[in-house]
Amino acid sequence: MEIFLTLLFKLIPLYLIIFLGYLAGRFLSVQKESIATVVIYILVPVIIFNGTATTPISISTLSLPVLFFILCCCMCLFFYFLGGFIWKDNTRNVLALAAGSANTGYFGIPVAIAFFDSHIVGLVTLATMGFQLFENTLGFFITAKGHHSAKEALLRVAKLPTVYAFFAGLAVNALGFQFGQIYSDTVILFRGAFTVLGMMIIGLGLANIRTYKFDYKFITFSFFARFMIWPLVVLAVIAIDSALFKLYDKSIHTVMILMAIVPLAANTVAIATQLKVHPEKVAVTVLLSTLFALVYIPLIALFFF
Repeated sequence: MEIFLTLLFKLIPLYLIIFLGYLAGRFLSVQKESIATVVIYILVPVIIFNGTATTPISISTLSLPVLFFILCCCMCLFFYFLGGFIWKDNTRNVLALAAGSANTGYFGIPVAIAFFDSHIVGLVTLATMGFQLFENTLGFFITAKGHHSAKEALLRVAKLPTVYAFFAGLAVNALGFQFGQIYSDTVILFRGAFTVLGMMIIGLGLANIRTYKFDYKFITFSFFARFMIWPLVVLAVIAIDSALFKLYDKSIHTVMILMAIVPLAANTVAIATQLKVHPEKVAVTVLLSTLFALVYIPLIALFFF
């Protein structure tokens, strides 16, 4: 019960930020499109570069973003295929994005800071990059294709700086470059902005909704993917690794479980907003998953953390 309450109180400030985003959108006329552009094109690349450049690299740690990128792509393609039997419009595209992504940055990192040491936090940051790379490559492409031609979608993916930031960080890490205190202090500012603006996007998306029309099918499939299939798949990967490969230690297994239980990604709202693919529907679903996670994550933590 102590773990449950501790994590619960750590998560509450994030919900207050969502509410502030709602107030900003409803009463201050803040435009979510501008915030989404800042998050996708400025903040995310900085976070990706810093994590890749500063985390100690080994075969097991370097494979974490690769593993989660593969899992994200598989989930995305599976639910894109499944969604084709239910929707004939681009709802299936944004479902595929939602199924493949997760709120690993805005929730995963704060939860890791609340419970684990700096080593685990670094691993969480590295694992988060797999999700970020997915969101800004295949996830972005699938969503954009629902509103643009394949050529236009590929051109937009090529313009995203996230992939270039990831490989730039790897190069800097391999060269053994050491950053100074000014750099570290600046990254802390970017990380805070990343969390605040990312969560505010959910509230901003909700602020523009005048009539709440819940797409229960979309909500159900999104929840099924995030809170049922993802944990089962990750537990299966852990079981296989423990029995056969033994590539990951217990700390990495803990990180993998955390990545599997966080709510739907707030970046899904940002991407849907950028591409004008049902952003209000996505915002409602992300909000509901975020509210559900307030109880779901502490309960899972009782068993695994």
